[in-house]
Amino acid sequence: MFARLSFRSKISAVMIAVLLVFGVSVAAVISRTTTQALLEESKRRGISSALHVMARIEDPLLALDFLRMREVVDEVVRSGEDIAYLLILNEGRIPLVHTFQGGFPTDLLLVNKVTDTESFRIQLLSTGEKLIHDFAVPVMIGSHRLGTVRLGVSHERIGSAVDRLLWTILLIVGFAIIMAAMLGALLSRTVTRRIEVLRQSAEEIVKGNLDVQTSPRPLHPCWEIMNCEKPECPAYHRVSQRCWHLVGTLCPTCVEGPNGEKTMCCQRCLVYRMNSGDEIQHLAEYFDLMALTLKRRLEDLERARNDLQRQQHLFHTIINVTPDLLSLYDPELRCLAINKAFSNFFGIREEDAAGSSCILGPADGNAELERMENLQVIGSRSPLQTERLMHGADGDRWFHVVKTPVLDPEGKAIGLLCNARDITAFRGLQERISQSQKLESLGQLAAGVAHEINTPLGIILGYTQLLLDDFDAGSETHDTLKTVEKHTRICKKIVADLLRFSRNTQTDKKPLNLNDVIEQVASVAEHTFRLEHITIERSLDPHLPDIYGDSEKLQQVFMNLLNNAYDAIGSEGIVSLSTHRDEERREVVVKVADTGCGIPPEIRSRIFDPFFTTKSVGRGTGLGLSVTFGIVRDHGGQIDAESGPGREMGPGEGRDETSAGPGGTVFTLRFPFFDPALQLPREVRELLVSETTEYVP
Repeated sequence: MFARLSFRSKISAVMIAVLLVFGVSVAAVISRTTTQALLEESKRRGISSALHVMARIEDPLLALDFLRMREVVDEVVRSGEDIAYLLILNEGRIPLVHTFQGGFPTDLLLVNKVTDTESFRIQLLSTGEKLIHDFAVPVMIGSHRLGTVRLGVSHERIGSAVDRLLWTILLIVGFAIIMAAMLGALLSRTVTRRIEVLRQSAEEIVKGNLDVQTSPRPLHPCWEIMNCEKPECPAYHRVSQRCWHLVGTLCPTCVEGPNGEKTMCCQRCLVYRMNSGDEIQHLAEYFDLMALTLKRRLEDLERARNDLQRQQHLFHTIINVTPDLLSLYDPELRCLAINKAFSNFFGIREEDAAGSSCILGPADGNAELERMENLQVIGSRSPLQTERLMHGADGDRWFHVVKTPVLDPEGKAIGLLCNARDITAFRGLQERISQSQKLESLGQLAAGVAHEINTPLGIILGYTQLLLDDFDAGSETHDTLKTVEKHTRICKKIVADLLRFSRNTQTDKKPLNLNDVIEQVASVAEHTFRLEHITIERSLDPHLPDIYGDSEKLQQVFMNLLNNAYDAIGSEGIVSLSTHRDEERREVVVKVADTGCGIPPEIRSRIFDPFFTTKSVGRGTGLGLSVTFGIVRDHGGQIDAESGPGREMGPGEGRDETSAGPGGTVFTLRFPFFDPALQLPREVRELLVSETTEYVP
């Protein structure tokens, strides 16, 4: 109940209670002390009065002069208001004179018996209504006892005096309580008003408003007291904070250091003595300082949070923009985070990956082996690099995988970072480089073989033709010689193809339009194709940019591709020739498509190998696509083949490097745009540069 009272009520209640307890305690002490003092005084007066009566009553008692005894008794009774009774007893304790009205109380004779040897005797008596001190004094003449004087002194006057004193004390205490209540209310109002300001400021801080002013403005600012004219000082014209709470002030008496040391130094300053206040003001000042410090800390935290958010956004952007597959795992190989490339490749949402075990795994599905490998990397704290074929949502791709343990400052492994870079194109480039090296080696070998074989074949062919003239046509010898001549010519054709494949002749490159080259080759082959009901369709881009190349060699490229398409179709089919420009890659794209039997998947990787052919003996050497590959590469381009599923060929059907199943084959050739600055001869480029620089202002 008391705890729910307001602070003002508590102060008033405490002050009233203190004064009340103090007043009651004082009244009790004073009452007791006064009562004891009055009782002692009453006893002394009673003894004195009894002895006085005893001295005056000796003669009347000895003479039995009742009238004089009565006068003495009446005189004594009138002299004291608190005398309850007075009686004179003879030696036989028989009352001679007394002051009782309406009868003498005989019980009084039985109490407070004084002996002859005692000067007096006092006994406290109670009538049921009041208390009386009974004083008994023996009347002695020598050793003979004449009688006894009994004097009764009432406590009523003492009680009345004590009551009046108590009421006086209570009135004084009551007046003090009223004054204390008024002063307490005034004091508590002053205190609670300042506490209310603190409460309101705290409420504003809770609401987020840190620009509060709790302490009163200084009556005498420091710049006025010190006659300061330093606008660069942090305290100059700043009334919201006391100068002794500000760091970096320019006053000569200020010291550098923490706020506590500076405040201790400033306590000797005149500004502090004139503007400092009581404890509540100090509390308000530190409250404002706390709000200011909190505001600065929050501003620092907000800046740090914004910087962290920007860094996180930048980090996430970098992580998500990179094409590498990134994933982070804890020591138990639970996924902590993945990037967008990882999510797209495996078809996993980033929010679903958290806490799962989406580990980079091989395409063969051996996840347990992958798990053991990852645990070994964490346990050994050593990175691991490997190349791995992995199965994704859109198919299998080759990746260069780097697994790195994540270490804490103490060197303990706390996770695993996996980085997988797609090297499918790089492996294709490696295969192309390997193909080029293979072609170069085979070309050197073919050149030597062709040179050594060509001369003997010419001699064999010459002598065979001479021998044919010596035998009649139709004879067995003549037919045998014709067979030798036929196969010798086949051998010479193979040697000629070898020489063309291996000969590194000087090319005559110049800017040209591929549409013209394709049109020339298609016009030559069109007549032969029509005999087998094969149609050549053209879809040539009229705005095709030039390329830099050798027209004759490019004609050989397209002628080889048309011949392969012719052999793959056999009869009744379509060969499609199309060109277009790829502005993004700045390349001219040529597609040669046929409706032939296609290429079986198991031999697609070998179609550009020298001497690889599926044609029957005598119909091909297996060098056509190899020569085509070399010419395209020499022009800075590339060639790729796409084909449908394969099927078995029927008896007598022609087969070559591209023979396969239904669906046909599409060869895609890419050549870079013609760039004079890169592809003209050096002396021409220098001439163009010199001519251009002459006109530069």
